[in-house]
Amino acid sequence: MEIYLVGGAVRDRLLGLSPGDRDHVVVGETQASMEAAGFRPVGRDFPVFLHPATQEEHALARTERKSGRGYRGFVVDADPSVTLEQDLGRRDFTINAIAQAPDGTLIDPYGGRSDLEARVLRHVGPAFCEDPLRVLRAARFMARFAPLGFTVADETMALMRGMVDAGELEALTPERVWQELARALASRSPSAFLRTLHDCGALAVVLPEVDALYGVPQRAEFHPEVDTGVHVELVVDMAARLAPGDARIGFAALTHDLGKALTPADRWPRHVGHEHTGIRPLEALCARLKVPAEHRDLAIIACREHLNVHRIEELRDATLHDLIARCDGFRKPARIDQLATVCECDKRGRLGSAEAAYPQADLLRRAHAAALAINARELVAEGITGPAIGKALRKAQIAAIARSRSPD
Repeated sequence: MEIYLVGGAVRDRLLGLSPGDRDHVVVGETQASMEAAGFRPVGRDFPVFLHPATQEEHALARTERKSGRGYRGFVVDADPSVTLEQDLGRRDFTINAIAQAPDGTLIDPYGGRSDLEARVLRHVGPAFCEDPLRVLRAARFMARFAPLGFTVADETMALMRGMVDAGELEALTPERVWQELARALASRSPSAFLRTLHDCGALAVVLPEVDALYGVPQRAEFHPEVDTGVHVELVVDMAARLAPGDARIGFAALTHDLGKALTPADRWPRHVGHEHTGIRPLEALCARLKVPAEHRDLAIIACREHLNVHRIEELRDATLHDLIARCDGFRKPARIDQLATVCECDKRGRLGSAEAAYPQADLLRRAHAAALAINARELVAEGITGPAIGKALRKAQIAAIARSRSPD
C-alpha cells in the first residue's frame, strides 16, 4: 500500500510542536482491498478506516466536487486513480497539505513548508471558497498559531470576505459554529480568532452580539484600551493564560460585557446596568448556538455578578452570602472558583493591567470556603428543627464569612 502521513501531524512536527492525532492517506486502494487487509471502515461521508494494529485513521485518497451550499454540499470521489497530489489539493491551507512518506520524504506540491517558515496561513486553491467552515477554521488556526507569529495571507483574507459577502456562512449549523468557537477559546490566543473573523466580516454573522462590542467606547480611566471589542480580546486571552484549555472560563470571559453593546450612544462611555442588560443577548446567543448548559450557566453568572465581585470589599457579609447562594455556590462549589477566575480575567484584561493584583478573587474564595465549612447536621444536633434550620444555617454561614474577612 502507498500510505502517507498527512495533515496536522506533519505540520506540527515541522513547527517543533507535539503532534496530535496521526492521520494517513492511502493511494491506489479500494474499500474492498482495505477491508481485505484488515482495516475497519468507520467513515460516514467518505472512506475512512482504522488500522488493525495502531487504530490510526487511514482515508482513501479522494477529490471533492461542490454540489450544493454549505460544508456538506460535496460529491466525494475516492477512485483508486486519485493521486496524492490531487488529495492534497482539496485541503484547506498549504501548511496542512504536506504529506510524509514512510521513509521521511516530504511531498509538498503547494508550498506548505515555505509558508510554515514565513508563518503565513494561505489557502491551497480557489476551491477554498466552496466550504464556509474554512472561514472559521482559519480563525481557529490563528487562535492556535498567532503566538508563533502567523498571519493570514492577504489573498486568503480576500477570499474569506467574498465568502461572507456571498452569504455562504449562513449555511453553517449552530453545532459547527460552537465546536470551532469552543476549540478557539481553549487555544493560546482566542483574541486572534475574534480579530480574524471581525476583519473579514464573519464575526457579525456567527457572533453578532460580540461583533457589536467593537467601536463601543468605555471610560478611559478604567479601560485604557477604550474600545469594548478590544477589551474582550484582552479578557479572553487572559482567560487562556489563567485557565488554559478551559472553554467554560473562556466563554464566560467572551460574553461578560455583552450589555455594553446595548448602551445608547448618548450615554457613552458609561454603561450603567450593563451587567443586567447583557443577560438577554447572552441567552439568545446560547440558544442559537446550542451552548452546553454548564458553559451557559457560568456565563450568565459572570455577566450578572462581575461588578459585584470587583467591589467585594464594599459588600456586607449577608450580601456576599446571598451572592454565593444566587450562584448556586453551595450546591455547585466549583462555580465560585470559576466566577473568581472570570472576574480576574476581566480586571486584568485591560491595557497595562496584565500583571495587576486582584485580591477580590481570594476574598471571594475564602468567604465561600468558610461558608461551606458550616455543617447543617451540627445545627440539627443542637436541637434546631424544621424551617428554623435554614435560617440558622444562613446566620452561621454569614458569621463564618465575617470571620474570613477579619484581619485576624
